Amino acid sequence: MDINNLIIVSDTHCGCQVGLCPPKVKLDHGGYYGLSAIQQHLWGWWNLFWSDWVPMVTRGEPYAVVANGDVMDHRHHNATTQISQNPAVQKKICSAVWKPIIDNAKGGFYAIRGTESHSGKSSHNEETFFESLGAIPDEGGNFARYDLNIRVGNALCNILHHIGTTGSMHYETTAVMKELTESFTEAARWRDEPFDVVVRSHRHRFSEIRLATANGYAYSVVTPGWQGKTPFVWRLPGGRMARPQFGGILIRQGNEEFFTRNRVWTLPRTKTEIPTVRTK
Repeated sequence: MDINNLIIVSDTHCGCQVGLCPPKVKLDHGGYYGLSAIQQHLWGWWNLFWSDWVPMVTRGEPYAVVANGDVMDHRHHNATTQISQNPAVQKKICSAVWKPIIDNAKGGFYAIRGTESHSGKSSHNEETFFESLGAIPDEGGNFARYDLNIRVGNALCNILHHIGTTGSMHYETTAVMKELTESFTEAARWRDEPFDVVVRSHRHRFSEIRLATANGYAYSVVTPGWQGKTPFVWRLPGGRMARPQFGGILIRQGNEEFFTRNRVWTLPRTKTEIPTVRTK
């Protein structure tokens, strides 16, 4: 039976103190890690996403799943924000997050390589991890692939992790539009079938561009992530003022045409302080 639903999530950064994490994690020397307030929100939304939103938008039909990179945080950029810098602990966290999702993906599960600072050189962390969880390999036998071309109903989709970023919200959709138009140019150059949907991640912020085409519409989509703001983001232009975004997207073949849907959550602004006279 053809699968008409594809769910795509990315950037769970399991192992980070502001990344996705199950409620109780056993550390290397017998201690336990408990969730921060941000992680409690994330874990609740993650469960709502899969238990409520996905069945609703797929109408209870089977679906395939794509993990679009950076599922683990790893040891990177001299950061001290990891729950544990032991890769074995991070893989346990990642397995607790992803295994139930993969088990329910009746249409199969695909994994995309993320950023080397998180996934390791040549994404060796993600490759061994997703092999152990049974991801569908590419034609070269890689379980974490660089990109994925996949057909969802009438839509030919291209999925990979990276996309250009910007320091200004005024140009947030510039690279999103370029990904789509450059895919058209490359298809015309080599007389390939053009993609109907291109999906990218990496930014942790949802964006979407839709253009009218002979097939109905073409979409360029960037997925939200599952990581709160790290010290690195707090100093970035375009990131330090923005609220973090969490969620995922659906590509679906409907009765008449294919389309995309998204679910995005965010956190409230930090508390507004009211100065008062201090008394002894």
